[in-house]
Amino acid sequence: MSNLLEVNKVIKQYGDYVALNEVSLTVPKGSIYGLLGPNGAGKTSLIRIINQITLPDSGEIILDGEKLQPKHVQYIGYLPEERGLYTSMKVGEQCLYLAQMKGLSKSEATKQLNYWFDRLGIQGWWNKKIQELSKGMAQKIQFVVCVLHKPKLLIFDEPFSGFDPVNANIIKDEILALRDEGATIIFSTHRMESVEELCDHIALIHKSNKLIEGKLDTVKREYKTNSFEVGILSSNVEQLMYALTQKFTVIPANFKSLNNELKLAVQIGNATPNELLNILTQQGQVTHFVEKIPTVNDIFIQAVSQ
Repeated sequence: MSNLLEVNKVIKQYGDYVALNEVSLTVPKGSIYGLLGPNGAGKTSLIRIINQITLPDSGEIILDGEKLQPKHVQYIGYLPEERGLYTSMKVGEQCLYLAQMKGLSKSEATKQLNYWFDRLGIQGWWNKKIQELSKGMAQKIQFVVCVLHKPKLLIFDEPFSGFDPVNANIIKDEILALRDEGATIIFSTHRMESVEELCDHIALIHKSNKLIEGKLDTVKREYKTNSFEVGILSSNVEQLMYALTQKFTVIPANFKSLNNELKLAVQIGNATPNELLNILTQQGQVTHFVEKIPTVNDIFIQAVSQ
């Protein structure tokens, strides 16, 4: 099996409201899969179905080759956006309780908790109550509870919420390490820069429908506009612009001069980069030449707007 999770034509309605409209996804094993979409798109409904919190009205979920069953709860670690820790319980007591709910013995749970508490530098928190912790500190505890039973599938919903940049980077590195150790991760966030850094594959859901799915680099290629950012030193700007506009589209909003260097954006259409470069070198000294690759944020906005 190359896919750990398959979502096949899942429909979910709440009364007359359609939350998911025949959504199908495939999450490859050992990948970090970005599940993206605006608020109300249907992401949380899908995550709740995968976690068997709710059931689909139709369609099916396949986990590691088997139709999703109650036993699979032990194969999944879920970090929800709305945290669910008991504020009056002590950290260690609560973690042991939740670990045993995931099928770990008390001794194995203690071993794993000691490992993670040491790894994240939180050894002194065992007897603290959750209510005594900051939001970021409590988030670390929630992260540990999510991963300590070594699940096949990890689902992180806004995992960096509440973290300062230093701790967000620590958790980012842990997520990458878990992927490298064989875990498959679904990563849901509105932080597009995190998607760029972490995700191998993405899917975009909007208004209950899947709009995009694929490897991140493939999706980026599909959304390329054949545009280049160029910098050039030219003694005759009018001649340069005339030569460029005979064949290409120069984007006026991106035209500026700085220290006699012209910086502009050029769309080449069906022409080749070499054709653009050839004209530029005839008109002056090229100081900058790079293809504009759309960011995940660019793709998100374009797909949702369309």
